[in-house]
Amino acid sequence: MRDSPPPSWYYRQSGVIPYRHGVDGPEVLLITSRTRKRWILPKGVVEPGLSAIASAANEAFEEAGVKGRVAEPSLGSFSYAKWDGDCTVEVFAMAVEEVLDDWPERAERTRRWMPLAEAAGLADDPEAGDLIRGLGKVLAGGA
Repeated sequence: MRDSPPPSWYYRQSGVIPYRHGVDGPEVLLITSRTRKRWILPKGVVEPGLSAIASAANEAFEEAGVKGRVAEPSLGSFSYAKWDGDCTVEVFAMAVEEVLDDWPERAERTRRWMPLAEAAGLADDPEAGDLIRGLGKVLAGGA
């Protein structure tokens, strides 16, 4: 027997592209999904009573163990299939200020810093890869 579908607000999500300035240029932090271990951005449902930015910052902490400044406006959005529907994820840039050694989903995920081009190519969703490339343009001052 199938569970009832989630409420409609579950399909509105937000996430971040965590970045820092590395020795060879900007780096992005990707995490693995829980089950299939695909490289993804930290993201999740925008909880009632939270803004998209606050929710995205919470997801970055819970899923990736990072804290930082989340910038407006968003870099854009992408959609993916889940719960027999399409979730739309609004994505923001996050300048990482703190990388934690312990975080809520540490045992369930792997995280890895990588150059923007590599992250864009490894991101499971091609639209997320495009947003990572777009962050590169923003950081270079060409947006």
